[in-house]
Amino acid sequence: MSYLLDTHAFLWAVFSPVKLSRRARAVIVEKSNTVAVSSISFWEISLKYSLGKLVLENTSPEQLVPAAREMGLEIVDPSAEESASFHRLPRAAHRDPFDRMLAWQAIGREWILITKDGALPAYRDAGLKTLW
Repeated sequence: MSYLLDTHAFLWAVFSPVKLSRRARAVIVEKSNTVAVSSISFWEISLKYSLGKLVLENTSPEQLVPAAREMGLEIVDPSAEESASFHRLPRAAHRDPFDRMLAWQAIGREWILITKDGALPAYRDAGLKTLW
């Protein structure tokens, strides 16, 4: 199976795995799964860090890229097709552009989004599958 980590799930996997659900932890460590983090998440982390909305203890956003690789996570970029077709994602109450793009990536790739975000299931009718 293939999975995409929501930004908070990625940060928790790096810094505080106990915050993840048991199911999420099991999926992440299972070697037969493909587990990815999007460059969208690194952008979100960097932006929130620069605005002072995210504190990273003893690390910087740049150090999270090698940390993801060391964890065996695949790093994926949004494709030109995903970016160009983003307008097709239905409007829902969820307004966060980072979360919306992660949802769109997961939908387009038919991957399962690992997230605790209770607003994202609003995209189930669009094909989003989530796990927590």
